[in-house]
Amino acid sequence: MRVTSKGQVTIPRDVRESMGILPSETEVEFLQDENGRWYISKAKASKNTASRFRTAHKAGKLTMSTDEIMTLTRDEAWPSS
Repeated sequence: MRVTSKGQVTIPRDVRESMGILPSETEVEFLQDENGRWYISKAKASKNTASRFRTAHKAGKLTMSTDEIMTLTRDEAWPSS
């Protein structure tokens, strides 16, 4: 298996499927035994960990009008009040 410059490797599909590793949903951890060998393990799921997309609606509150937002995206002069 080749390691990228970022230290990444691809876990083969049959290994992911047999371990139940799902993209963007599963955490893995690396464990070392007493002989110095390394193993990959599916991390225990945390009950408090929610997807960042499921909680994104709580992140910000809209205080600008649609016209003000469109003005910003069009790089126009800010309307005077």
